[in-house]
Amino acid sequence: MTDKGFDLTRYLREHRQRVNVCLEKILAVFDPQRELVQAMRHSLMAGGKRLRPVLAMASARACGGDIDQVMPAACALEMIHTYSLIHDDLPAMDDDDLRRGKPTCHKQFSEPTAILAGDALLTHAFHILSCPKDLFDPVPESDILLEQIALIASAAGINGMVEGQILDMQSERQMIHFIDNKEIGNKDVLMDHLQYMHGLKTGKMIVASVAAGALSAGAKRHQKKDLSVYAARLGLAFQVMDDILNVEGDPVKMGKAAGSDLQRDKLTFPAVLGLNQSRIFAGHLIDQALEAIAPFDDLAGPLRAIARYVISRDR
Repeated sequence: MTDKGFDLTRYLREHRQRVNVCLEKILAVFDPQRELVQAMRHSLMAGGKRLRPVLAMASARACGGDIDQVMPAACALEMIHTYSLIHDDLPAMDDDDLRRGKPTCHKQFSEPTAILAGDALLTHAFHILSCPKDLFDPVPESDILLEQIALIASAAGINGMVEGQILDMQSERQMIHFIDNKEIGNKDVLMDHLQYMHGLKTGKMIVASVAAGALSAGAKRHQKKDLSVYAARLGLAFQVMDDILNVEGDPVKMGKAAGSDLQRDKLTFPAVLGLNQSRIFAGHLIDQALEAIAPFDDLAGPLRAIARYVISRDR
């Protein structure tokens, strides 16, 4: 399917706005004068692609569901993602000064406040999932909410994003410098490690986002399976493009510094494959993602458009 005439720019703008309205409602419960709340707001409402919540909404719609039913999970996913960015930016980790075009949380406030703001976003995300009736209507049935909680907790934790993050940290200063193509065996090993690491760090939460939407819509087993393949390939392609943009992206457009991976001698797809082959690899991954959702009808148009956007983005 070509999904001719689909306006992705408009779709993303409208769905980001829906997410932002709900996130504002979540923050409005708290006293805005509290430093912790200010730090949470600084990072959570700084903009960003809102890719994970948008994927959850697009997945729900692809399965014939109501977008409103997935909004608690969509907001929780964005809160958890933002917590991970706050902690990633800390001096003990990536030591970045900019995020989404603004000073990182620890630069705007302090390291202790940033750590605690991240902790608060992570913890409150699960409060939102477990008690959505306080702020959302309609909400999924409690058995679906419980499945979403288990799914997202697993994706974010020790067997998901957090493990991927520590593997990523350990990869710094360990990049093997290739002399010539005779070292293809080592390249294969590094590619396997990269795909495993980013399947955890980036992929798990993207898979969880798509799965949360499918769950809210009561998707059939074969639909969940196809969407899982789509999301896994999409998540890896997203990371490949992130690595490419870290090399050649415009810091103004991206809202964060470029070139940091090279400075840290980090294990990345361009470091192993080169820029051109990395682009080709990302293209293959997107082809596989689109093939996985070929059985879906026009309701999956946004998912297809998002997949194509991932490898053409400049931020």
